[in-house]
Amino acid sequence: MYYSNSTKVFLNGSFISGKDAQSSTYSQSLHYGSGVFEGLRSYKTEEGTKIFKAQEHYERLLYSAEKMHIKVNYNVDDLTNKTYELLKVNNLSNAYIRPLIYSGANMALLPTEESNLFICAWKWDRYLGDGGLNVMTSRYERPNPKSCHVDTKVTGHYTNSILASTDAKEKGYDEALLLDQHGFVAESPGANFFFEKDGKIYTPRTGNILPGITRSTIINIAKELGYEVEEGLYHLKDVYGADSAFFTGTAVEVANIQSLDNVKFSKEWKGTIGYELSLAYNQLVIGKYQQAVTII
Repeated sequence: MYYSNSTKVFLNGSFISGKDAQSSTYSQSLHYGSGVFEGLRSYKTEEGTKIFKAQEHYERLLYSAEKMHIKVNYNVDDLTNKTYELLKVNNLSNAYIRPLIYSGANMALLPTEESNLFICAWKWDRYLGDGGLNVMTSRYERPNPKSCHVDTKVTGHYTNSILASTDAKEKGYDEALLLDQHGFVAESPGANFFFEKDGKIYTPRTGNILPGITRSTIINIAKELGYEVEEGLYHLKDVYGADSAFFTGTAVEVANIQSLDNVKFSKEWKGTIGYELSLAYNQLVIGKYQQAVTII
């Protein structure tokens, strides 16, 4: 699904066939999870293929690498230009893009002098689909922010995500919602969380979550449309009494949650603020946000 015999990827300065891309089995990232990555989407617009918020994503990639002491020989413009080249050689417009910076061979628990840059892209529908999600509260917690940099996209962090998501699906749910170490609502394995109550939008504050780029985009759209947005600390009981809820992220975009722990939210999705925000977001990414209209 990710590549075919004709797919090109970018690896350490060259565009090569995806099937020929190789890396060292002694990579520190493979053994210890010290790599960093991003997820971006490109969209077909009236002005051609556009990567949504490329600068913000690549700034965060370099920030993540710096926090993990991984040396990178590329800047934001380099990364953006290479990504547009990658889309062009693969004839992709609507695509998901995955840049990965991983370390060289090193079995010591210290940074390496060598790093590798890999960028690939493929057609990928919304990660959690378009239907209403049945979500469960996970038995796993978000990592303690004193144990790692939770505001970075480090490959090793996502073992937590795999455990939570797999556990939820094995129990018959579509996705999980994780709490932080203090029992406050945090986020999903791969997306930020919002809920609506009495015409107001709520979302967990930063500190124990990844401050998502789609999250900040949705907050800005909501405020532009005249909605109040509160970032705070919330217990599960606050969410159970909500009118609706949704996830946001580059891969999921805006995903409707119809129930949490088998407690169904009272509003139908098409009558919620989240639905209105999802329509506006869909317009924004293709450069037509000014044409977006309020539907509620």
